[in-house]
Amino acid sequence: MQSHITVDTKGMACPMPIVKAKKALDSLESGQLMEVLSTDKGSVNDFQAWVKQTNHELIKHEEDNGVYKFLVRKK
Repeated sequence: MQSHITVDTKGMACPMPIVKAKKALDSLESGQLMEVLSTDKGSVNDFQAWVKQTNHELIKHEEDNGVYKFLVRKK
């Protein structure tokens, strides 16, 4: 799946990955995908909680060499 926007928050600590992701997601239309890159270990729990709270959909998340990748579909 190809994302419509990629948000690079590597090196940023909580809550900045969520803040940046929310701002970027606001620019997308319903159904579009956003990829977020983060190096903050806490972002895994943060993103799972955030998508539940906002009703967006976490399509997948993975970790690759200390970089956490999240794919979120805007509702």
